[in-house]
Amino acid sequence: MSHEPDIVSRINALFDHLRDAEQKVARLVLDDMEFAAHASISEMAKKAGVSEATITRFARAVDCKNVRDLKLRLAQALAVGQRFYTDVKVEPGGIYGVYESIKSALDHNARLVTEDVVKPAVETLARARQILIFGVGGGSTVMAQECQHRFFRLGFPATAYSDPMLMRMAASTIDANDVVLCLSLGGYSPDVQEAAEITREYRAQTLGVTVEDSPLGQVVDHLIPIEPLETDYIFKPSASRYVMLAAIDVLATELAIRHKRRSREALRRLKHTLDRHKLGQDRLPLGD
Repeated sequence: MSHEPDIVSRINALFDHLRDAEQKVARLVLDDMEFAAHASISEMAKKAGVSEATITRFARAVDCKNVRDLKLRLAQALAVGQRFYTDVKVEPGGIYGVYESIKSALDHNARLVTEDVVKPAVETLARARQILIFGVGGGSTVMAQECQHRFFRLGFPATAYSDPMLMRMAASTIDANDVVLCLSLGGYSPDVQEAAEITREYRAQTLGVTVEDSPLGQVVDHLIPIEPLETDYIFKPSASRYVMLAAIDVLATELAIRHKRRSREALRRLKHTLDRHKLGQDRLPLGD
């Protein structure tokens, strides 16, 4: 798969080496990329206060074949989103606002995770010989590990995979009695989706914690739906992480309740072992 150079980074890197007139064009492009991507050469020249020939020289100076190539790359850069190129109004609330956004995301998603959704998923997990958890990227990798930690301490064999090749290998050697749990905040995760499709080829069940109408959401057998609530304020980490974590906690809690005796014994052993390590602190988080 070919990768087009990042034209914005290229312009920024070369800015100090451009002629004065070309720097005027660079400022115009960076300040109003929407205009630059769609304006004619004459319109760009007029707004930047330079000649039309300068527009052509600028395009070549930033390693574009011509002005048409420059405009194409600018249009591709715009697809990332205008909020990554221009200042946005700071969301109100300061530190409290971070907590509020998390609470809003959790409240919105709580109505999606109903008993009708959770029950078949938990029944499938409870019957599994082992649970494989697939998740890639900065968020889902950590969540896959967290999910493994929640399940094994309840007495359910669970293994998290985040390496794309290992996910394919694990999926291709799966047993029909195994279950694969796929995690993706957006549902557009080709590696996880491909591993899920391999899993189904070998007649194992798949669960997903992801967006319902996403590519991944469409291929899993059982879905725990989530709806990320993202804003134009790019500097605050995504509250969707907490939504996925809550869904994992729901699955773990329901799984534990369904098999109370097994889970209680596993947790008792953990507590017994950790008490000797933590000198008997009774109310510390178990295993953390």
